Amino acid sequence: MDKLDKLSTKELIRLYIEVENRKQLFYFNSLNPDGREYSPEQKEYAIEKAKSIGVRATSRLLNLPRRTIQRWLREKGVTVKRCPNWVYDWAYWRRKRREKWERIKAYRGY
Repeated sequence: MDKLDKLSTKELIRLYIEVENRKQLFYFNSLNPDGREYSPEQKEYAIEKAKSIGVRATSRLLNLPRRTIQRWLREKGVTVKRCPNWVYDWAYWRRKRREKWERIKAYRGY
């Protein structure tokens, strides 16, 4: 595969992700056409998003302050981890790789 093909594929994937994010933001904003205060439907949508992708990602996706989402979660009595589960797994394996390379460096005398 040509380098140009790889680059265009990456750009296409990024464009698709951006389109999906804008669709979700548009849907969130369409739940309250009045636009003054957040509607209960918007709050429920944001809470469900936060449960699935995390508070920080929801904040970026919906252009909401993180503290607002956290306040809504506290009001509903919902606890959400800071990150999705896969992040904890990824960090565990990254730490294991680093420890392995530190042992290798120490053994070789670097």
